[in-house]
Amino acid sequence: MSGFPPAQIIPPQVLLGAYAQGVFPMADQGELTWFSPLMRGVIPLDEKFHVPHGLKRSLKRRPFEVKWNSNFRATMQGCADRERTWIDATILESYCLLHRLGYAHSVECHDADGLQGGLYGVALGKAFFGESMFSRKTDASKVALVALVERLREKGFLLLDTQWLTEHLQRFGGEEIPREDYQRRLKVALGKQDGTFHPPALAPGV
Repeated sequence: MSGFPPAQIIPPQVLLGAYAQGVFPMADQGELTWFSPLMRGVIPLDEKFHVPHGLKRSLKRRPFEVKWNSNFRATMQGCADRERTWIDATILESYCLLHRLGYAHSVECHDADGLQGGLYGVALGKAFFGESMFSRKTDASKVALVALVERLREKGFLLLDTQWLTEHLQRFGGEEIPREDYQRRLKVALGKQDGTFHPPALAPGV
């Protein structure tokens, strides 16, 4: 599927409906493509989630102040700030709208110099769909990921989707599961959907 010109908003119900079916968009040189990988990356929210020893030492030093949703747009822009990115104007504005509606969230790591890293994604039902992360200083995105997992556990979430599995995410216990298995997990995490979506309480103050 494609056809959204640059900077045009993807309607929120289209985006949320796609996520509810296990589908997500990415942009490439002005073309919007929708994906549903045969093998899906997920991070466990139980005891299988692993924090590397080096990161544990870093967490004890508390190098960053973790904030939620304090600058969602800047977090997306940080994720897009690389040589090749799938985050174009359409993706940026569409997810910023989802954020204003309460569905998209950013987890940010700040220090005295400002925003140093973080991640963003979409929350629907008891599923969180991680979209992208970035770091300007060592361990910033990793600290954000640990904070995300802690919050998802507190809120009783059942699924943390990473779309594809990377070597980086494998260090945290990330794994690949077949699309059929993912769809089963997604259905459980979403519960009964009547076609009307409601933003779940996830971030502080939400």
